[in-house]
Amino acid sequence: MGTTFGDLLRKHRRHGKLTQEELAEGSGVSVRAISDMERGRAKGPQRRTVEALAAVLELDRDESDALVAAAKEGRVRRQPAVAPCALPPDVTDLTGREPELAALTEAAGAGTTSVVVVHGPPGAGKTALAVRAGYLLGPKFADGCFFFDLRGMDARPVLPTEVVHRMLLALGVEHPPPGEAERSDLYRELLRSRSTLIVLDNAADEAQVRPLLATGLGSLVLVTSRQVLGGLEAVARLGLDVLERDDSVALLGAIAGRSRVAAEDAAAREVARLCGHLPLALRIAGNRLAGRPKWTVAHLAGQLADERRRLTALTAGDLQVRTAFEMSYRQLDGKAALLFRRLSLAPGATVTPELAAVAAGVDRYAAEDTLEDLVDMSLLDSADTPGRYAFHDLVRVFAGERLAREEPDHDDTRRRVVSWLLGTAVAAAGFFGPEARTEPAGPLRGRADADAWLSAESGNWLGALRWAAAHGLHREVLDLATAVHWYSDQRGTGDTWVEVFTAGVSAARALGSVRDEAVQLNFLTWTLSVLLRRPHEALALHDEAWRAAVAAGDVVEQGWAMHYRSASEMRSGDLGAARESAARAQELFRSAEFRLGEQISLSCLGLVLHGLRRYEEAVRVHRRLVAEVRSGVLDVAPALVDEMLASLLVRVADSLVELERWPEVLAASSEALAHSVAATAPATTYDARYLRGLALHRLGDPVGARAELTGAADLATARRDYRVGAMFEELADVHDELGDPDAAGECRSRAAESRSADR
Repeated sequence: MGTTFGDLLRKHRRHGKLTQEELAEGSGVSVRAISDMERGRAKGPQRRTVEALAAVLELDRDESDALVAAAKEGRVRRQPAVAPCALPPDVTDLTGREPELAALTEAAGAGTTSVVVVHGPPGAGKTALAVRAGYLLGPKFADGCFFFDLRGMDARPVLPTEVVHRMLLALGVEHPPPGEAERSDLYRELLRSRSTLIVLDNAADEAQVRPLLATGLGSLVLVTSRQVLGGLEAVARLGLDVLERDDSVALLGAIAGRSRVAAEDAAAREVARLCGHLPLALRIAGNRLAGRPKWTVAHLAGQLADERRRLTALTAGDLQVRTAFEMSYRQLDGKAALLFRRLSLAPGATVTPELAAVAAGVDRYAAEDTLEDLVDMSLLDSADTPGRYAFHDLVRVFAGERLAREEPDHDDTRRRVVSWLLGTAVAAAGFFGPEARTEPAGPLRGRADADAWLSAESGNWLGALRWAAAHGLHREVLDLATAVHWYSDQRGTGDTWVEVFTAGVSAARALGSVRDEAVQLNFLTWTLSVLLRRPHEALALHDEAWRAAVAAGDVVEQGWAMHYRSASEMRSGDLGAARESAARAQELFRSAEFRLGEQISLSCLGLVLHGLRRYEEAVRVHRRLVAEVRSGVLDVAPALVDEMLASLLVRVADSLVELERWPEVLAASSEALAHSVAATAPATTYDARYLRGLALHRLGDPVGARAELTGAADLATARRDYRVGAMFEELADVHDELGDPDAAGECRSRAAESRSADR
């Protein structure tokens, strides 16, 4: 390559024992410019620059002439066509990425060569983050910042050898070696002595990136990819997620106008939600608003509301959300593409490998492997709960589009998914109630598994129920609504069970079964009265339930109808009528020889006595029932025995509270808590903890009371129970006693919020 201007300049500077800083100070040429000259990045400086340097270096005429000639040769041989590998323009409105920029800044200051992988779904803003990091951190690297788009989603991604060749040219190697191995060796050798920031954007896989990694003096290699690139040894991996809600609205405002967006805050938040808080979608939405100044934000929200048109609406010029997703979809093999499409059939927000296997028609382990592949491709995400997977909202819409286009006749697949969900829910519900199953059912090994499945999969089986009800699968709907009754006694929310049992009523009527109609109407009456505390609505529904039970000639259902009438009358304040209805329910159950019904209706009578302030009688009734349950006269599953004992002992403790017999309250509630935990009965558990907290507080143990009341309030809040206000009020008094007025004030605020919500 011959002696270059940089070689001569370095030689003379070192001979004169000058640093680059000293040479810069004397000549008026910047340190960066001198560094670029010596490294060959600036091969032919202008004559006046050369003369200024020569004067400080005190060169003789021959040396000065030689330096001028070398500079002239550099100008002649300069190749302006060489791509400089410069950063693309910065995105000035980058929003909500401060934590990621902080992590990259930390990696840049590590002092050794670092590799950082930024991965995330299409449209998350990986390139924008990398470019901002390049502008922010580039000055920290003495030998420059270099940007390469690896075009990983293209049919022909950029080859590593192409990047090596361009990098050599950018480093001043005018005639790179002809052999690939020699060029790679030279690439690594040059980077070893340099401090650089190299941005490798849009990488396809590890094989594309690995040849471009080289050690250096405090260098940073920043790789962006839709894949996790788990095979690379990286000091950090930044998974780029969607934006927070406020950041999403801020990005819309930065593009469309802050005052315009602030004027329609609710509509802007809805647009952000419908965009899934994905930066690309938000940018497109903002651009559409900016390009249509007469539109309201609410108008755009209306356009995005139709899921079938949402991806089409998210188009602005050459920016399209759909195109970004399609690029990743084209990278999938056949089995991954099929599973990806069919996951859109899952009714809930998350899926398990078991559900994915049903949808794809493969075994569980094959489904799990493919799910992990989709996570690596950033087309799917791991959910907060281990073993579950979640779509981004817009990716789900795209998957549904691909399913409709590539598998237009997918009704059989959907029915298979719905049937599996409903069938598994029925099997799981079978572990609860008087005749609870004890043997395993498919993947459910017992009651704990069933409880966990019904809770975790509630979005899926409830969505399956809705679809089945809308498409005439009445028997499947009725089977589920019938199966979950005992489960609903302690779990889920009242709103859920109103929907389920309303669907059950409709299914029974569609099937022409008057008895099943009576059953479902009774379940619905119970939900309205007991769970939602809407007794007047429950009483109105009771008449329908009673007529259906009479028409069916089913005495047991007549007993249930009268029992739920009693519960509703009690909650509406008509205690005299409630007492009569409870007695009548007992008679009906007795005539049908249904001992469990007798017990339950007698317990309702005990509650009525409590309401009438006849607390001693209420205690006697419930203690008598406790003794009967303990005697084993009821032929019910052991788990239900625990559940019944827990409920009855809570009622004993409730009445003892009114009598202020605090040691007995503590004993009864403690035993109730043990039984409720054994039965995994959450509603009774927080009742028992609340009563224990009351007793401990009155018995002079505020620390113990605080623990119990906090646990009770947390559980009750999760179920939106009406008693949570009283729990927080009591907890506030405990905090006052313990000298914590701030905590007491917070509890009173939460109590007020709870009571306001109840109204």
